[in-house]
Formats: sequence, structure tokens, C-alpha cells
Amino acid sequence: MKGIRRHRTARSPRWARWCLVLGALLVLGSGTAVAGTRVLLGSATKTVTKRNLLGTIRPQVKHVTIKGAKTIILAGLDTRPRQDPSQLTRSDSIILLHIPASHDAAYLISLPRDTLVRIPRFDNGKVPYAGGENKINAAFAYGSRGLTGDAALTGGFTLLAKTVQQLTGITPDAGAIIDFQGFRHVVDVLGKVCMYVDEDTTSIHIGTDDRTGKRAAPYKINPDGTVNHRIRGVTPNIYRKGDHCFTPAEALDFVRQRDLLANGDYDYGRQRHQQQFLKAVVKNIVDSGLTSPTKLPGLLKALGKTMTVDDGGIPLQDWVFAMRSVRPDDLVTIKTNNGTFNSRTVPGVGSAEILSDTSRELMKAVKNDRVDEFVLAHPTWVTKS
Repeated sequence: MKGIRRHRTARSPRWARWCLVLGALLVLGSGTAVAGTRVLLGSATKTVTKRNLLGTIRPQVKHVTIKGAKTIILAGLDTRPRQDPSQLTRSDSIILLHIPASHDAAYLISLPRDTLVRIPRFDNGKVPYAGGENKINAAFAYGSRGLTGDAALTGGFTLLAKTVQQLTGITPDAGAIIDFQGFRHVVDVLGKVCMYVDEDTTSIHIGTDDRTGKRAAPYKINPDGTVNHRIRGVTPNIYRKGDHCFTPAEALDFVRQRDLLANGDYDYGRQRHQQQFLKAVVKNIVDSGLTSPTKLPGLLKALGKTMTVDDGGIPLQDWVFAMRSVRPDDLVTIKTNNGTFNSRTVPGVGSAEILSDTSRELMKAVKNDRVDEFVLAHPTWVTKS
């Protein structure tokens, strides 16, 4: 498994940091649109694949209820079209979705995929892992080694959840895996998504050939997904600062951009744009998609194909009802490390992100359901949208 530590595959569209949350909110928090109609509620939940992803990590309680604060682990898998599903080995994005006991808000905290952690020992029944220090996105890979299909999803997610629990002290109440490549269909159904773009964003993937007027790649891309050089005679797409309505193709492209953002913003800048876009998509769906008899069936079908959920023993209908009051504006996204890099080079692992002391305070606030107090004390850690 040395390849997990050192090899970096080409970067794929990073819908995961926002689309997996969108999926969870549509299933768990679309109560304003569907909670009052039993037929629609049943349709919204039956399309989602349900599976035991957390194994024995969650305490065995006879009667689990929706009452109280809840924290859900969301994992996006780095999949690609036509790839064998049994080869899904790496979690591309990891997000904690925290719902306070009041059930009137939701907090999203991303754990950087390169966060340095100690992954606990784990036996998936096929290829045991002895445990060790690595980046957090390797946990899913070690948990799923030697397994295929549903067993690989369960093994990978279980070890990831154990790793998060060991890192943060948080025992998750539920979990979800999102195939974010399939999430493009959600935006296809919507047709377009409008939002405010906070800085000029240049695409390294899509441009126009100056001679033919046809679509062409404006930059030569390295194997690790970074920019090599500009291709002469091709004008890149630029998403200008200001109000913009994205087509599905533009949306996919916009949320991928990181290399040419202002001030070398890179992953944290892309994360900010994805979080802003997430809220815009959720708002669009709540305002029109979930109340549209023509769009709703397509949205539910697209959503169901992207998600695998462990509901923690609580029926999805109960999750929906409990979060019926949460609106897009109640969704608060928080940056770990205040959106700044805090990395060091680790032998055998490479450059890894180190959670700061304040980030660990944030995790403690999630565990103790005091995120609102953390936000008041650290307002700059909230992503503006």
C-alpha cells in the first residue's frame, strides 16, 4: 500500500466537498417540501441505498431516537466514469455535518483530505491493517483492501469513521457515502444554478480555440492535476466576479478550479467556492426543484443513485421531519485551520496538513454541541457566501 502514501492520481472534479452535503441535506433536511406529504416523503427516502457503514463503532442502543444533537460523517469517493466500482478505494472528501439539539441549523466542517492522523488497526476479514500514521484519506483505502462491492464500502467507511472518532473524539450518529461523479445529474435536472462569484476565476480545463471557435483545453496539465503551461491560441473560460448563472457544464468546471485563484488560494479557495455553490444549489432546489412536479421525480432519482446511507437506526423519515425547519440560510460552513495551510513533511507520508489547536477546539465543540459558541468566538472561521 505504499502507493496510497506517495502516489497522487490526476485531480478529478471536486464536487465532493459540497455535493455530498447537498445529498445529505436533500435526504435529511428537505422537510419543508416533503414532510407534509407521505407519498413524496416515501419517494424521497426509498430511492436511497441503505447499508450498515459504521459497523460496531456506534454504541448499541435498543431504542434510538432523533432527539438531541447529531453528527453525521459524509464521505465522497474519488470515482471516475467507467471505473469498476470495486476499485473505489480513496475518500476524496470528508465532512462532519453537525445538527444541534435544537434542530434549527446545520454546521459543515471539512476535514482536509491530507490531514495527518493515526489510523487504527483494523481487520476487514480479508486484508488486515496493522495501523499507522498517514493522511486521513488513506483510511478508506486500508479498510477496503481486498474487498469488492458493498463489502468494500462498509470496510472502507468503518475504518474511516474509526479514524475520525480517534482524531476528534466524536462518535458519529449516522454516515453517508456519495458518488459525486453521478451528482452532475442533479444540476442537469435543475438546468442552471445562479450565484455571486466572489473573484475572477480562470478555468484551466475549458477554453475556446481562437482559430476554430471550438472548445479546447487552455492549459497543459501535469499527471498530478497541476498546471504545466498555457496552450497558445486557446482562450480559457473566465467566470467574472459578480452574479453568474451556471449551466451544468460550467458548474462542474467552476468548482474544480484551484490553481489560478488569487493569492495562491488553492484548496481552501476552491473549498470556499464549493461551499458557496452548495448553498446556491440547495436554495435553488428548495425554491423550485422540490416544489416542481416536473423536476422532483428526476431530482429524487438522481439523488438516489449517488448515495449510500447508514441512518444510525433512525428512519430517514424521522431525519427529514426533525430538520424540516432548516433552510439554506441556516447552513453554516466552517473552515478548519481558518482556511490557511498548516503543513509539514512527514517521512513516508509526504506533505500533510496538521490540525491546529484551535481546529481541535472546534472538534471538541462539535462533540459537546457548542459549535454556536465556537462560531461567536471565531467569526472569521465561517465561510462567507
